[in-house]
Amino acid sequence: MTTKNMPSMSDVAARAGVAIGTVSNALNHPDKVAEATLERVHRAIDELGFVRNNQARSLAMGRSTTLGLAVTDIGNSFFVDIARGAEEGAATKGMTLLLANSDNDYTKQETYLDLFDQARFAGILLAPYEAAPESAHRLRKHGRPVLLLNVAVPVEDGCSIVVDNEQGGYLAARHLIDEGRRRLAFVGGPDRLEPLLERRLGAERAVAETNGAVTLEEIIVPAVNAPDGRAAGARILDRPASQRPDGVFAATDLLALGLVQTLSASLRIPHDLAVIGYDNNSAVRESAIPISTIAQPGREMGQIGVDLLMSEVGDPEHRHEHVVLAPTLIVRASSFAD
Repeated sequence: MTTKNMPSMSDVAARAGVAIGTVSNALNHPDKVAEATLERVHRAIDELGFVRNNQARSLAMGRSTTLGLAVTDIGNSFFVDIARGAEEGAATKGMTLLLANSDNDYTKQETYLDLFDQARFAGILLAPYEAAPESAHRLRKHGRPVLLLNVAVPVEDGCSIVVDNEQGGYLAARHLIDEGRRRLAFVGGPDRLEPLLERRLGAERAVAETNGAVTLEEIIVPAVNAPDGRAAGARILDRPASQRPDGVFAATDLLALGLVQTLSASLRIPHDLAVIGYDNNSAVRESAIPISTIAQPGREMGQIGVDLLMSEVGDPEHRHEHVVLAPTLIVRASSFAD
């Protein structure tokens, strides 16, 4: 059935033998309709296969009841946690949430944002592939409130929520140092990805505190997934034993997982080489060697994001905020030897 010949409220009214206003009341204020009339309307709806147009209804009321959330990689459980928190927060406010996954593709991300914009969603939560202030600015010019997750923006440009990635990087490197590791490597992706840059800077701060007792090298990979982690592990194994790091901080848990999969075939982890990741991805908890990590409060980020976004939607006195959440260290077998 095409949109053109889908049954309308007028068709339902004609089938039930009532006025269009009665059909509207049956859908929106059933307490105002006599029980027998209500039954006739619902029978007509079922017979015709009528589906109400909630988007049109929301626009007629002057507001939408839908929020959009675009994340960069739903395969990363951090973004799953954000989505769950946002969904819970939206439900408590009588809103629905539509989730889109850009799959680390900027063009795909922009397509979803355009869809949210055209549908006139009440507001948009965006955890972008890369820092994308121009995307948020474009949507705000159309009157669409936008809140950025995992990327900081100046408070005058809107609300944003981040995890203190610099502190998380510091915690990861400090843990390796405290475990006696003296030749550290940071395995990460391009510095244009702001969270990864901040994690490396945090590791550098921890190393600087040792006054030269600990070294840190950077191993750059094109992406931050398990295959690239395996490739980085192979590069490490190709070196003479005396030139290998004894502690590796991977910028993401998927990188750490790939590293452990490759390194554990030839080295004793953590005795020969300790590994820690970042994100507390569910995959590393189920690894043959459970992987230490830095956990991010994704669910809390999603919940706070909805709260701030709904404040911007409904409060004329709303003031933009920049919220920084704290990461936590989780120690597992990949970096701690009993």
